[in-house]
Amino acid sequence: MSGATARYRLGVDVGGTHTDLVLLDKSGGDLLVEKVSSTPKNPALGVLNGLSRFIARGVAPGEIEFFAHGTTITTNALLEMRGAKVGLLITKGYRAVQEVQIQARDGNLFNYFYSKPQPIAPQSLTREIAERSDYAGTVLVPLDREAVRRAARELKEAKVDSIAVCYLFAFMNPAHEETTRQIILEEFPGVSVSLSSEVLPRIREWARMSTTLLNAYLEPVLVRYIDHLNRGLDDAHVSTQQRFLMQSNGGVMPFTAAIGGGRTVHTLFSGPAAGAQASAYLARDEAQSGLVTLDMGGTSADIAFIEGGVPLETTESTIARRQIDVPALDMSSISAGGGSIAWIDGGGFLNVGPQSAGADPGPACYGRGGTRPTVTDADVVCGYLNPGYFLGGSQTLDVAASRKALQEHVAGPLKMDVLGAAVGIQRIVDMRMADEVRVFAAKRGVDLSAFTLLPFGGAGAVHAAAVAEELGMRRILVPLRPGAFSALGLLCTDVVHDYIRSGLKPLADVTPDHAEDVFRQLEAKARDELKAEGMDPASAAFLRELDLRYTGQGYELRTSLDGLFTERLTAASLAAARDRFDERHAQIHGHAAKERPVEVVSYRLRVRVDVPKYQPRQEALPKAQPEIAAKGTRKVHFGGKSAVEATLYERDKLAVGALITGPAIVEQFDATTAIPAGWSGRVDGYHNLILERA
Repeated sequence: MSGATARYRLGVDVGGTHTDLVLLDKSGGDLLVEKVSSTPKNPALGVLNGLSRFIARGVAPGEIEFFAHGTTITTNALLEMRGAKVGLLITKGYRAVQEVQIQARDGNLFNYFYSKPQPIAPQSLTREIAERSDYAGTVLVPLDREAVRRAARELKEAKVDSIAVCYLFAFMNPAHEETTRQIILEEFPGVSVSLSSEVLPRIREWARMSTTLLNAYLEPVLVRYIDHLNRGLDDAHVSTQQRFLMQSNGGVMPFTAAIGGGRTVHTLFSGPAAGAQASAYLARDEAQSGLVTLDMGGTSADIAFIEGGVPLETTESTIARRQIDVPALDMSSISAGGGSIAWIDGGGFLNVGPQSAGADPGPACYGRGGTRPTVTDADVVCGYLNPGYFLGGSQTLDVAASRKALQEHVAGPLKMDVLGAAVGIQRIVDMRMADEVRVFAAKRGVDLSAFTLLPFGGAGAVHAAAVAEELGMRRILVPLRPGAFSALGLLCTDVVHDYIRSGLKPLADVTPDHAEDVFRQLEAKARDELKAEGMDPASAAFLRELDLRYTGQGYELRTSLDGLFTERLTAASLAAARDRFDERHAQIHGHAAKERPVEVVSYRLRVRVDVPKYQPRQEALPKAQPEIAAKGTRKVHFGGKSAVEATLYERDKLAVGALITGPAIVEQFDATTAIPAGWSGRVDGYHNLILERA
């Protein structure tokens, strides 16, 4: 695409209730926002509906040079168990690994009826293959090619959609797995094949197998979705080849990278990661001193911590009770969204979630056939939301339907009034979010009173002040476009790929040449993949890390080698890495065993390719306070028995330097901000709304 026609950059975030689109006009730096209903049966339709609105507003699709997409397509497929039919090939004698898994178990340890999740590949679709490599990758038993052919034919006859291959110690020698894929595709052309040596080439058998099975389960789902979306973009004349998916690690990858090579599992936290990335990038000052992000959408609330300017990361996660060990932003998710349904349990207690009304039919107030009361219905009844100004007035909310749903399902059974039921629902969901943040902070030793809360998502700013008060937090930053903040985050990140290779050895026995050779091999693979994706490897930055642990430990810590070498690793580099590991261990666990030997578990490489990003413009604060135009008042129940008269403001008319005193409600197209009594707000130079508690 020529520079003359490359004008727009588009970020899209698909949520459970709404699909958000943010279009950056590079010519003037302006942002255009669209918010449309999600289409759960085919999420691509919601994306294309939003795109058509931009086109109707005069945006030429051929001038869109960049398309980045955050999606919950794989997450939802896993949560709802709508993935592919999967077969598994495993080393002979080890077919029970999927059944045994590990000793750890989730939930109540004293539950005598505990059972593990159903296997993704049942025993009837598992085949043992004679082959064996040892811990060093030396072949002990050659691959039985005929056994692979028989297995491929049997799985083809069983009509599987995808095959996972997980041989013992394949991360040290992938030859048997690679040959197996060749044979499978000869016998079963077109079937999806996931190799553990590509998906997760690292130590720990169950973690590697679980992650590979998840990739096999979800890859056909993602491939179908991307194919549909690609065709839709082509039909809409969006000609750019720069089409990217958000990853769990906070970076993006090209559509082509997501289709093969075992990267589907890197999209499982795609949606929430974009918002955390936007927070670190757009709220740089607060991100240095400490941020808690609260992304409250239609179906869930996602929480992340940002310290020292970067989101916290993890390499071991679980989702839907299934282990997935790929780099991801360290986030916590609970079922506390605007669409979360309120219900009465068998004991007569009020509950909120985990069921959600989603986008179809949605909350009762949407008027699409929903009859169950939700958090959004409670917000409407309490006066937080303006029924005639939802989504900037493009959708009218039915207050009577909300009251009817609350009366029938909550107030009536509990013998209370409708307003009390609505306040109770809000209190429960606010407490649940606060408790999740509190536990998250305790695990990481964070003093919340020194942190800033950054809410976004359609409902985040409505509930932020109540959550902050519960946590003792005194400062809230509401971004300019909170309802579309995750979509904006897709215009604030780089292309990021992560690579890993395990090689267990005492650090004292690792020579600089050996470590350098491993990293150079990973870098060569990264360069080849970047070329295949149409990117210039010369523009990439390479960050090296070692997974280190004290000998005898069952866990390891990522230790960066950044700044410890110039052109190649040296003995001094490895000695400095040991010191850095001791410091990191003391920081996280409160102690360091400097007298103990340290061993290398894995080598990690992160590749980052810089792409043009949205650059917010700061305006100078005026010398005198600007006039602020209130647009009326409304009675709002801020958790109390009696309503208070709250002043209403239009967010887009609040100039830099404007000051607001609660109780107040700030309305805008994509979100609403509630400011209770005792809180005040001011608009900073970036048009963020800074709320502070007296």
